[in-house]
Amino acid sequence: MTTCHVKKNDEVVVMSGASKGKRGRILSVLTGKQRVVVEGAAMIKRHTRKSQQHPQGAIIEREGSVHWSNVMLASAFDARASKRSGAAKA
Repeated sequence: MTTCHVKKNDEVVVMSGASKGKRGRILSVLTGKQRVVVEGAAMIKRHTRKSQQHPQGAIIEREGSVHWSNVMLASAFDARASKRSGAAKA
């Protein structure tokens, strides 16, 4: 059993990948795949069939998953950034 350093509703920053630098809230944690779904990051386009909601079919954009090693808590990220900028000034 592996444990994750973040949990649902935590504010995180994506550290690497196509969504690098994006900040968002964790919508879900996929423990089996060691991935997290971050709000507004790793957006994918999902083609849907015709239905009553979408009579013509639709292309829906939604969040994909990011490996949990590629995210960092926003509070830790901000602390690290302020520590670096403080060291540069001194």
